[in-house]
Amino acid sequence: MSILVFGKSGQVARELGCRVSNCVFLGRDLADLSELATCAAAIQARRPQAVINAAAYTAVDRAEEDEDTARRVNAEAPGAMAEACAALGIPFVHISTDYVFDGAGEAPFAPGDATGPLGAYGRTKLAGEDVVRDAGGVYAILRTSWVFSAHGGNFVKTMLRLGETRDALNVVDDQIGGPTPAGDIAAACLTIAEALKADPGKSGTYHFSGAPDVSWAGFAREIFAQAGRDVTVTGIPTAEYPTPAPRPLNSRLDCSATQAAFGIARPDWKSGLSHVLATLGAQSQGTRTP
Repeated sequence: MSILVFGKSGQVARELGCRVSNCVFLGRDLADLSELATCAAAIQARRPQAVINAAAYTAVDRAEEDEDTARRVNAEAPGAMAEACAALGIPFVHISTDYVFDGAGEAPFAPGDATGPLGAYGRTKLAGEDVVRDAGGVYAILRTSWVFSAHGGNFVKTMLRLGETRDALNVVDDQIGGPTPAGDIAAACLTIAEALKADPGKSGTYHFSGAPDVSWAGFAREIFAQAGRDVTVTGIPTAEYPTPAPRPLNSRLDCSATQAAFGIARPDWKSGLSHVLATLGAQSQGTRTP
């Protein structure tokens, strides 16, 4: 199946590139998401069998002061993509986020639960979900959380960098969620795209996050344990680590509908972490891992 991917250098896009050869990737040089006409034109010109949107404005704190740009990239551009896909009758897979929820309580959020984003990033991603649904085509919105990989910037790479010069770190321990390997998200997007082509009735909103759920502090401890780094992690409340944009305390996602519809189980993030660390180690040695 020929697939057009919006995004080229991001974590999920990079992982998609490692998995399939029949994908065309559109970076900013070929598809500026601030120019809506170019998004639709790219789909119409290439007429792929499916489209995956792996591009987004993900600077959570910067979005508080630049919500207009975030909205254009996270909402208006996906809307243009979804409308173009609907006109051609092809599946559209759009990646969204746990930030569309308010993070209240301790129960995992199901796809149909009430949303309530706490900041600009979440608001713009939620607006993007709405326009994708309203386009009237075949689609899947895949909400995920705490994405990490060997590519780009993410929590794993930040912890490893800090651990090079520090033997103790304070890390938030009252935010709970599922770290999700970007490679597993990429694989899920491909499976969902194929399934939607065969059965458009599976269109809808789905969740996908790693298991088991853990705090950022717990995630950090596992990173250092697997990396063989002697770094002490002390858990602190979110109140002691203020950020311009508020973060949801509860990012747990109920992924049962995803498994029921597509046979995709929650990935073991600890196993995914092992692979990422091996990849980073191989990169530092100038070799590659499969």
